[in-house]
Amino acid sequence: MKRVFTGVLFVGAAIATVSCGQHQERASADATEVSAPEMPQPTVFEGEKHLANLRMLTNGGQNAEAYWNYAGTELIFQSTRDSLNCDQIFRMNGDGSNVRMVSNGNGATTCSFIAPDGSHIIYSSTHEAGEECPPKADMSRGYTWPLYDGYEIYRADPDGSNIVNISNSPRYDAEAVYSPKGDKIVFTSLRTGDLELFLMDPDGSNVEQLTDDVGYDGGAFFSYDGEWIVWRASRPEGEVLADYQALLADDLIRPNRLNIYIMNLTDREPIQLTDNEAANFGPYWHPDGQRIIFVSNLHEEGGRNFDLFLIDKDSREITQVTHNETFDGFPMFSHDGTKLVFASNRNNAVQGETNIFVADWVD
Repeated sequence: MKRVFTGVLFVGAAIATVSCGQHQERASADATEVSAPEMPQPTVFEGEKHLANLRMLTNGGQNAEAYWNYAGTELIFQSTRDSLNCDQIFRMNGDGSNVRMVSNGNGATTCSFIAPDGSHIIYSSTHEAGEECPPKADMSRGYTWPLYDGYEIYRADPDGSNIVNISNSPRYDAEAVYSPKGDKIVFTSLRTGDLELFLMDPDGSNVEQLTDDVGYDGGAFFSYDGEWIVWRASRPEGEVLADYQALLADDLIRPNRLNIYIMNLTDREPIQLTDNEAANFGPYWHPDGQRIIFVSNLHEEGGRNFDLFLIDKDSREITQVTHNETFDGFPMFSHDGTKLVFASNRNNAVQGETNIFVADWVD
C-alpha cells in the first residue's frame, strides 16, 4: 500500500503520498510518452557508494512502488499525475520511456506486479466499489491509513484488459505479488478480522493463511528462489494494542512502528530481523538470498527522514545505503542484481513530489 510522507510517518508508500481525491478520470493521451523524457541530473549524496549512474525516470506527481518485470526491462508502478485524483497503475520501459496507464482509471489502485512470464499483471483496486476515489482517512485520530473494504486484487492482461477479480472477499485485499515461478501469490487481507498474510494460486484458488499473530502483517515479497518471504509487521501490546484494535474496527491502521520479518515457506515460522522503535518497511530480497534492503527512519525514530538500509539475515548487521534527508523508499533489485529501482523525494520540483529512480548497483 502506498502512502505519502508529508508528516509524521508513513509506511507503505511511506512519505510519498496517497491522497485520494473525489473523482478519478482516465489519463489523457498526452500522459503517454513514447521516448524517454529528458530528466534533471539526480543528486547522489555523500556515502551512497552502492549507487552508480543514478537516473530519474519520472518527473512530477506522486509515483511509487515501481517493480521490475523478470527480465529487468520494464517497470510497473502506481502514480497520481495529470488529472488523476488518486493512484492508477502505469507501466514504462526501464529507461522511463513508453509510459502508459494499464488500470481502468476508476476508483483507487495500489500494489501492482508483473507475472514472471509476462502474461499477466496484478494490482488492487476499488473500482467495483465505485468509480470515484474513496474518501481520505479521518486525520482527527492522528496519522492513519484507510483499509478500504472495496480493495480487491485483480488479474489482467499485460495491457490491462480482461480484468478478473481473484480475491473476492468483503474486506481489504491488497499488497499482492507473484512468486518467482508464478505459481503462487502472497497478499494481505483483513478477511479474518486482523491484517494477515495469505498465499493463493494465480487464479485466486487454494487460499492458505501464513500468519496469525495479532498486528499488521503486510507488504510481503518472495526471495528470488521462491523459498522465503520477507514482510513488515507490527506486534502491538498494552495501550498500543488497544489503539490498534480500535482503529481496525473502523478500517484504519496507524503505521508508526513496524519491524522486518522473514519466513521459510517450508517450516513457516516467522523470524524477526529488526527490533527497534522505528518504522521499518518496504523490504526486498537481494538476489544473493542473504541480504534484504528495506526502508527505515531508524536514525530519526518518529521522524520523516527515511533511507534505504541493507540487513544480513543471519548476522543482523545493518548497512545504510542512501543518505537523503527527506524520503527514499520502495526499493527492488532486478533479478540479476545489477539494478536498483526506488522512489524518492530527492530532486523534486515541488515539495512532496515523489519520483522513481534507477541506479546501477555496486556491491
